[in-house]
Amino acid sequence: MNSYAFLQKFHSGWAYLALLLLVVAVVNAIIGFTSKKEFTAKDRKIALFGLIGAHIQLLVGLILYFVSPLGLNGFNMKDAAARLTSLEHPLINVIALVLITIGWSKHKKAATSELKFKSFAVFYTIGLLLILARIPWHLWF
Repeated sequence: MNSYAFLQKFHSGWAYLALLLLVVAVVNAIIGFTSKKEFTAKDRKIALFGLIGAHIQLLVGLILYFVSPLGLNGFNMKDAAARLTSLEHPLINVIALVLITIGWSKHKKAATSELKFKSFAVFYTIGLLLILARIPWHLWF
């Protein structure tokens, strides 16, 4: 198996874990926020695992983008599938990861548990929704 094929399979497989970690972090944040729970080290770790999983996915995706025929070489604005993999998917996912990272940073400055959970609930949810909106589903199934 060449390095491109390995990266492609890893990016596709890791996506399931990264999405699961983000979903768990979002659900935990929403539950914590709505139930007025005290923010604990466990909650921080759940959010951190979501952050790390998403960042690994982004890093592998960016490497893959520059070696893939679907990346820069396949850039074609008239073809919707090529535009999705060449422009929309990477751009929206970078934006999503910036938002998730902002959520992580904001929680560190928050003074109350409510604000910590709110930071994760808002920014991680928006990031997750953006990621889900630009996954090339036709390549997954």
